[in-house]
Amino acid sequence: MDSMLAILTLIGSVAALLFAYTRAKKVLRFPAGSDTMKKISASIHEGAMAYLKRQYRILVIFFVGMFCILLIMAAAGLLTWFVPFAFITGGFFSGLSGFVGMQIATRANARTAAACQKGLNKGLNVAFSAGSVMGFTVVGLGLLDISIWYLVLSAVFKLPIEDITSAMITFGMGASSMALFARVGGGIYTKAADVGADLVGKVEAGIPEDDPRNPAVIADNVGDNVGDVAGMGADLYESYVGSIVSACALGVIAFNKVESVDRLNAVVIPMLLAALGVIASIIGALLVKTGEDTRQSTLLHSLGRGTNTSAVIIAVAAFPLVWVTLGKEFIGIYFAILSGLLAGVLIGRSTEYFTADTYKPTQNLAEKSLTGSATIIIGGLSLGMLSTALPIIIIAVCVMAAYGFSGGFVDATRGLYGIALAAVGMLSTLGITLATDAYGPIADNAGGIAEMAGLDAEVRTRTDALDSLGNTTAATGKGFAIGSAALTALALIASYVEKVQQVGGDSVKLDMSVMNPAVLVGLFIGACLPFIFAALTMSSVGKAAQSIVVEVRRQFREISGLMEGKAEADYKTCVDICTKASLQEMILPTLLAIITPIVTGLILGYNGVIGLLTGATASGFVMAIFMANSGGAWDNAKKYIEGGNHGGKGSDAHKAAVVGDTVGDPFKDTSGPSINILIKLLSMVSIVFAGLVVNFHIF
Repeated sequence: MDSMLAILTLIGSVAALLFAYTRAKKVLRFPAGSDTMKKISASIHEGAMAYLKRQYRILVIFFVGMFCILLIMAAAGLLTWFVPFAFITGGFFSGLSGFVGMQIATRANARTAAACQKGLNKGLNVAFSAGSVMGFTVVGLGLLDISIWYLVLSAVFKLPIEDITSAMITFGMGASSMALFARVGGGIYTKAADVGADLVGKVEAGIPEDDPRNPAVIADNVGDNVGDVAGMGADLYESYVGSIVSACALGVIAFNKVESVDRLNAVVIPMLLAALGVIASIIGALLVKTGEDTRQSTLLHSLGRGTNTSAVIIAVAAFPLVWVTLGKEFIGIYFAILSGLLAGVLIGRSTEYFTADTYKPTQNLAEKSLTGSATIIIGGLSLGMLSTALPIIIIAVCVMAAYGFSGGFVDATRGLYGIALAAVGMLSTLGITLATDAYGPIADNAGGIAEMAGLDAEVRTRTDALDSLGNTTAATGKGFAIGSAALTALALIASYVEKVQQVGGDSVKLDMSVMNPAVLVGLFIGACLPFIFAALTMSSVGKAAQSIVVEVRRQFREISGLMEGKAEADYKTCVDICTKASLQEMILPTLLAIITPIVTGLILGYNGVIGLLTGATASGFVMAIFMANSGGAWDNAKKYIEGGNHGGKGSDAHKAAVVGDTVGDPFKDTSGPSINILIKLLSMVSIVFAGLVVNFHIF
């Protein structure tokens, strides 16, 4: 029976990949515009692919090294032999999802600009279709990896369900490792180029955004793809897979004492829920269309029609799924799923309120630019801090509701299983949620191509409308990822406790009280870790941006006729600077995330690791929300001014807003979104190395 249910999950993955394929074919049928537009698009594609090739060469070394370490641990009896191979497949599929997204995004940018010549709806159609390729590739590959591993380990090797979920957690670790490298490296690249281009081009030289005279303009457009497409794709693949495998792992133990329920059904429910989400997302994606109204509220309504429809379908379909697999006695599990789905929608609305320029918070932030850069920076920091309260309340209510509905006050493990399913419910419609996120960088690139190719001002107005909406949907997507990260991290902490007990048996003495010094020290280390991680990534963006600023100033000074438009800028040098800097700077933050829980465990023991994971989850969730919302609000405040408010483009208010936006860039696109990967990777590394920690810790 469980194999048949897993086959349904496999069918869901195939449906997602087929839909992604049809959308890709649709995008490639659109014309790519003039020869100039094609040339610019080709330069962006070439730079993006060159970056990915160099990044993957570094990652191969890392993954081979980790594979060897895991093989040694398997030989020592600390892991099963399947774990090293599961780790590799998780990393491979995570990287592949980003690669596919990059391929289509760098081919859709010129096509979106060309379509905007015919109308706003045409441009949205191309950009959203390309975003759908990314969204459905991520969910399709994620479900493919999960279902194949489950079927092979259960049907071919006949492994106990505990060993199956242990291996599945490990490919979650592989996906998280790849995602962190991709998110950090891509985020450093894109924001270094963006900050450098804006500070010298818009603020110092006074030329428009995406002006072809700016030497960093191609690097900036390449960065949109390596950070916000490839990096984001690997990131949300990891979020999606992590939520499913953590729920599967808890499903093993949630119904151990209930004879009326086959616990294998509890393991496959998260997989089936995700498969249903594919169908719901396809239906929702087909409903997205708009007219020629460029107001953000109208465009938000167009995308909201698709995402809300998908959410309603899941809300309805999950009820019979739970009834059939677990029985009416445990129908409370359905309401746990519903609480996660609702929490995701509410976090999205909260993010939209604090970051969209159609609402007061961002409009008031834009007004602060009238008194200079300092006041808009202070206002953005304040807005971001304030914006953390509502998501915290939403997640808190969701956790308590999911725990209670699932019967957690009777059986704690069942309550934790409900929390894990809430995370799956939140990400069940990721196909369309990610599509609304991924289309933003494509629209941003389209605007750059329209500017560089000298298209009509009306085309740029349309691409700017799509780009501004993309900033809001990107912030909303980050809210989904961060919210699900908090729920998934809680489930993974529970899985870690279970793994420690499984490995150590009667020798394990869990003491999770804050009066235990090991737990308390672990809490402090964990709470500090997101700050150190954010500091490293912010510093990396600053270093790389400095190099770009120096290079752009040099070219403006030394290339005769560049500012007059009579000479061509040296774009390749800026692309090369960003590539080298981002690949060098991504290594330390990522290794920190992998090494810290192992070292902490070997010194403080498993109780110390539990403290570390708890502290990192609490502070990381708050900090990720703060950084994502501050950055999104600064960006849209700038767009609000560029729309003609407070003096419009070129005014002193606009220059102040550009400075605010440059501060917010690494907040929202580098450090903030990387933190949600960090808190899950810490847990997954801890689970994989639990045997080592239990057997060899000092305290």
